[in-house]
Amino acid sequence: GKSSSAQEDVDIPSRRVLITGATGLLGRAVFKEFNGNNWNAVGCGYRRAQPRFEQINLLDSIAVHDIIHDFQPHVIVHCAAERRPDVVESQPDAASQLNVAASGNLAKEAAGIGAFLIYISTDYVFDGTNPPYKETDAPNPLNLYGKTKLEGEKAVLENNEDAAVLRIPVLYGEVERLEESAVTVMFDKVQFSNKSANMDHWQQRFPTNVKDVAAVCRQLAEKRMLDPSVKGTFHWSGNEQMTKYEMACAIADAFNLPSSHLRPITDCPVVGALRPRNAQLDCSKLEMLGIGQRTPFRAGIKESLWPFLVDKRWRQTVFH
Repeated sequence: GKSSSAQEDVDIPSRRVLITGATGLLGRAVFKEFNGNNWNAVGCGYRRAQPRFEQINLLDSIAVHDIIHDFQPHVIVHCAAERRPDVVESQPDAASQLNVAASGNLAKEAAGIGAFLIYISTDYVFDGTNPPYKETDAPNPLNLYGKTKLEGEKAVLENNEDAAVLRIPVLYGEVERLEESAVTVMFDKVQFSNKSANMDHWQQRFPTNVKDVAAVCRQLAEKRMLDPSVKGTFHWSGNEQMTKYEMACAIADAFNLPSSHLRPITDCPVVGALRPRNAQLDCSKLEMLGIGQRTPFRAGIKESLWPFLVDKRWRQTVFH
C-alpha cells in the first residue's frame, strides 16, 4: 500500500507558488487556479488567514523574508493591496505602506531567491482620457489609489528588474460577501425593485472575472518558466464595455428580474475619489503570447451571484 512517506511525496508538485492576499476575491481564485493545475501553492493572508492560509503581516519584513526562504517559491503572485479608493484617501499612510513599501520589499526578497514576482496593478494608473491604453502609454493616475499602485509598480521594478506587473480593471467573481466587488455589490439594488436606484452611467468599465485573471497569472508563470524574457508590464481585461447601470441591467436580465427601477445617471460623479472616465486596457501584448481567458459577463455574473438571489422562485427559469 501507500504507507511510506516517500511514496506520498511523489504526488507533491515540484513547482511552488506563493500567493499574497490569498483570502481576497482575486487571491482565492489565483490560489485555486495554481492549486488545481499541478502547482504546490501556499497562500498567505492576514485577518482572514487561518486555518486555510499562512498568516503573514506583509509589513513585517522578517516574517516575509522567513516564509520566502522557508518555502522557496518559483513564483510569487502579489494580490494583497488596499484597493478601496475611499479607504486609501482616508488612510494614506497605511495604504502606502501596503501598496508601495510592502511591494518593494517583496520584490527585493523575490530577487534574492530568483523567484518570478507578478505584482497585480490597476487600470486606475491611467486618467481615462485617451483609451485604449497600451503598456507603453504614460500613466497619469487621478486618485491616490492609482498613485499608490503606480508607485508600487515602480518599487517592484526598481527592486527586481525580472518581475512582472499585471494591470487589471474592476473585478468580480465568486464573492463571500456582496461588498467584496464593486460589481456584485449592486445586486441588492437590482433585486429590491420596490425603490428606484440611481446607477452611474458615465464611467466606462470592463468587468473582469477573477478566474480569468487567475488563469492569466498561471499561464504567464508557466511561460516564464520556459522563457526568461517574460517580464515587465502586461494588461489583462474583460472585453465587454459597460457602465455600472449597464452591468446592473445585465444582472437583472440574467436573473429574469425587472430593471425599470434602475435609473441611469450620465453626469460625472462629484463625490469621492476622482475616477477615470474610460481606462480601457489594450491586451494585445498578452494575446500575442498566446495568453488569456475571457468568461462572458452574463455567464460569470450568474455563477457569482446565484447564491445571493433572495427570491428563489426564479430557480426554474434562471438556468434555461
